[in-house]
Amino acid sequence: MRSRARIAARAWRRSLRFRVATTTVVVGVVALAVLGALLSNQVRGGLFDDRRDQVLADAATRAEVAQQRFDSATVSSAQEVQQLANDLVQSLQETSIGTAGVLLMRSPDPDEPVLILDPVTDNTLRDLISEDLREIVRNERFQQWQSVAIGSGSPVGSSTTPGIAVGSAVTLPVAGEYEIYFIYSLEAEQDTLDLLQRVLAFGAVTLVLLLVAMAWYLTRKVLAPVQQAARTAVRLAHGQLTERMEVRGHDELALLGRSFNGMAQSLQDQIERLAELSRMQQRFVSDVSHELRTPLTTIRMASEVLYQGRDAYRPVETRSAELLQNQLDRFEALLADLLEISRFDAGAATLEAEEIDLCHLVERVVDLTTPLADDRGSPIVMHLPSSPCTADVDPRRVDRVLRNLLVNAVEHGDGAPIDVLVGADAGAVAIVVRDQGIGMTAMEAEHVFDRFWRADPARARTLGGTGLGLAISLEDARLHGGTLEAWGSPGEGASFRLTLPRRAGLPVTSPPLALRPPRTEPEPQTTDDPSGPAALPNLSLESEEHRP
Repeated sequence: MRSRARIAARAWRRSLRFRVATTTVVVGVVALAVLGALLSNQVRGGLFDDRRDQVLADAATRAEVAQQRFDSATVSSAQEVQQLANDLVQSLQETSIGTAGVLLMRSPDPDEPVLILDPVTDNTLRDLISEDLREIVRNERFQQWQSVAIGSGSPVGSSTTPGIAVGSAVTLPVAGEYEIYFIYSLEAEQDTLDLLQRVLAFGAVTLVLLLVAMAWYLTRKVLAPVQQAARTAVRLAHGQLTERMEVRGHDELALLGRSFNGMAQSLQDQIERLAELSRMQQRFVSDVSHELRTPLTTIRMASEVLYQGRDAYRPVETRSAELLQNQLDRFEALLADLLEISRFDAGAATLEAEEIDLCHLVERVVDLTTPLADDRGSPIVMHLPSSPCTADVDPRRVDRVLRNLLVNAVEHGDGAPIDVLVGADAGAVAIVVRDQGIGMTAMEAEHVFDRFWRADPARARTLGGTGLGLAISLEDARLHGGTLEAWGSPGEGASFRLTLPRRAGLPVTSPPLALRPPRTEPEPQTTDDPSGPAALPNLSLESEEHRP
């Protein structure tokens, strides 16, 4: 039962056709039920009122005839009165049409002796006459009636037929006051009402089926183009730009289809133009980068000659030679990064993976970066696990990612310690680089991997970066099937986490290290050495699931 309810609830939520058809059927059934009930009550009331008026008129006539026969009869003994009563009751029963029975019942009077007995009739008919009706007939002395339920007479069944009992007071010669009751059956009217209700029920069922079929047909005709538009939109979203809707006719739905196809064609044209423009830009960058290498080589040769002879120049020429050498180094780095980016954009970047211990790779990169960090007053502290952290990676690309992260941390560390953490689990290896510098906001962390992006455009690059280092690092991480994430908070520093699968092609589920440092209160400083344990209260190797 619960599974069926869940299936119905799911169909109600997901299918507009089911909701429309169900709502139409429910509203139709309720409307038909109300209409049928009102019509049935009106017909029942009309049939009953007409039959009641006929019954009262007939009963009044028969009671008057009975009283006349009693008044005109010449009887003197109780036996003659008994015979007269029996003959009258039998005569009225034989000549009555639509009458279930006639009862002649003596009015109880303790002061008068019982002269005759009531004529013999069916006891079931006697039970239909209530004491309340008899009392009203005796006291009011005019015609009274009451609705009754007449039994079927079957020894097995218990069905009843509606009827009306009409009573009047009569006076018998010698015997005194009696009551005469006529019981009329409403079986014909009940049959008519039953037939009407069957016809209404059959008509209601037929109409409901027609409503279901009509609602299903209309919703199908209306929703089919909408569903086709939804499927076409999904295909367009998946890159199938040539997908179009099938248009038939000239109605509103056909107008919807033509408008949708026009929109899809416009989107396809714009996307193709943008894709072509992007290809041209990528080709331009690649071609320019290659073409610049030749004149750059010539300029480099001339610059080397000038730089090597700088000692013989005046101070101004010496400074110019040094600046020329430094900017040429930066220009070459920029060209190398542009070529690398163009290879990523063209899908030509390849991965030369081999199994290495990332702890050794981290130590080598830290050793190369330490002089730069010491010059900026930012000591680098490594937190390596005791066991090896091996993984299938491209050493050159991972080395480049780590150098970019460390140089970025030194650039924005403001002389505070920089922490490098390495952790691993069964499926992945993570390297986290954290600084305690100026930090960055959540919005800046979302754009930090964009090409040539700066959080503060007015802030100059003091270490000669090209603006493409983090963008290339992100592409290197994706090429490995891993992730590169950033977190920062103004005044609290920034954190970068590189997560790589231990085996090429395996998905990374949960990183072994937390990206965001745990929020703990710093312990009191016990030494002046900023690289000691008291200066690193926020470092932890706990997993991502257990970080605060």
